Amino acid sequence: MSTYGAPELVNAFRVVRKNTLQIADDIPESQYDFVAAPGCRSVAGLLKHIAFAATIYYDMHRDRRITTLKGYDFGALTARTDAAEQQPMSKAEIIALLRAEGDQFAEWLQSLPQAFLAETFTDPTGQNPKSRLEHLMGAKEHEMHHRGQLMLIERLLGVVPHLTREREARIAARRAAAAAGTAATSGAR
Repeated sequence: MSTYGAPELVNAFRVVRKNTLQIADDIPESQYDFVAAPGCRSVAGLLKHIAFAATIYYDMHRDRRITTLKGYDFGALTARTDAAEQQPMSKAEIIALLRAEGDQFAEWLQSLPQAFLAETFTDPTGQNPKSRLEHLMGAKEHEMHHRGQLMLIERLLGVVPHLTREREARIAARRAAAAAGTAATSGAR
């Protein structure tokens, strides 16, 4: 039986962060203040939100090692991350922050023993236990959620997302190879 643990989570997180970094690089700095709709974060705000997202996982699992969400002060944590997200930063600074925070988070995840990942904590009512691994997988899922938003924003800005460009290149290469194979077969007759 295969087990999903820290190494698999780290690999998956690194792939997600690599793709986020590519999107951050592909969007022109002149568009970092773009807001897709009222009430949404700007491109820069969304990228900084992603960069600081690990704060909740550190607080719950590394620093406090909670066993229940009962009494957990989400407001205080949100205020802290919101304040960090409000700091003005250039595109280069945001990309460096995403890279550094992603590397730090991945290294921490890599260090987690299976026994720690199997520990559970409960919701505010003391019910519905969830493993630390299940919650930590949320870091990757959260980033993928926001990355989907960023890919739509890229389209709004006239940027073809890198994953689309890569897929289109693979399709073009397969078609070219098929056409070359057909031409070679036709010429051999």
